[in-house]
Amino acid sequence: EGGRHLQPLGRSLSDRLQARCREARVTPFMLLQAAFAVLLGRFGDETDVVMGTPVAGRVHRDVEPLIGFFVNTLVLRTDLSGDPTFAELLEASRRSILDAYAHQHVPFEMLVEELKPERSLSRSPLFQILFVLQNADRSPADLGAARLEPIGGEIVAVKFDLELNAGEGLEGLELSWLYKRELFHAATVERMAGSFGALLEALLERPKE
Repeated sequence: EGGRHLQPLGRSLSDRLQARCREARVTPFMLLQAAFAVLLGRFGDETDVVMGTPVAGRVHRDVEPLIGFFVNTLVLRTDLSGDPTFAELLEASRRSILDAYAHQHVPFEMLVEELKPERSLSRSPLFQILFVLQNADRSPADLGAARLEPIGGEIVAVKFDLELNAGEGLEGLELSWLYKRELFHAATVERMAGSFGALLEALLERPKE
């Protein structure tokens, strides 16, 4: 059973995040993933933060036009030891993500089989937190006389303990926090989201700290 908390970042913060990415020569995914790792490290009092992220899996041009599900899952590990500045952490995160993408063709199931972690039916192997940045074109589909409308509804199930989904909305970046109700109270996730917004503001104001 899962819950969801929506968090719009607003146009001003979103534009400053984009500007910081251009300045640091990183993608928005890299910056948000590094900041999310910092948040998790502080909330969990940990220096070794592991999360997963899905990738399209269409690394070859020949499969781009094919219909089918090619998605794979990457495991991203962030080392917060040594009290690095965010600029240092962002550079390390950039290298780590590029290394992970270089091996995105390796099936996640094969990685689990190779590492042989202690398995449990109560949680996903290797990671229990997911980060996703949806940057695909969201322009309306043209179906002639037909009209498409989104159907709202409550989230009834989640696959991971905590998921952070980011995407571009009409007023800037929008974050969607999905969580297991048996592990998190709604107020806890709201407080975590508020802390993440404050952290992003601080990282933009003082990137070298």
